Amino acid sequence: MAQTKEIVNRRASHEYQFLSNIEAGIVLGGAELKSIRAGHAGLSDAYCMFIHGELWIKSMYIKEYENANAYSARPSRRDRKLLLHKSELRKLEKKVKEKGLSIVPYKIYFSDRNLVKVEIALAQGKKSFDKRESIKAKDSKRDIDRMMKSKGRLS
Repeated sequence: MAQTKEIVNRRASHEYQFLSNIEAGIVLGGAELKSIRAGHAGLSDAYCMFIHGELWIKSMYIKEYENANAYSARPSRRDRKLLLHKSELRKLEKKVKEKGLSIVPYKIYFSDRNLVKVEIALAQGKKSFDKRESIKAKDSKRDIDRMMKSKGRLS
């Protein structure tokens, strides 16, 4: 099996302004791990929420592994617990309650020690005019890159 580099939630960067990023572990079963390694996971609808002082990721998609037996098969969109230190959990929960911020899962990747990690971001929702500004910035950067590339060909 080919190991994937990372699985990224691209829509999150469009919808939210990231204030800080945190690396968290995640509780998975063996078949789920193999499915992530094959690149069969998605974060597009996923979100994080606190339940009884613990951080859970909800609606994260991990495809059922084809070669898994009946005992290791799990639902593809079940809730999964994120692993953080208690002090980090308290800080995040405090910020989410006080300031009305959101915790958004942004990236799934394998660490140097071959453990699955989820990069979560403390985020604030963008307003519609902020989204338009970021789209304009991307378009202008793309146009400048095209001009620079075409000038390089002419020289």
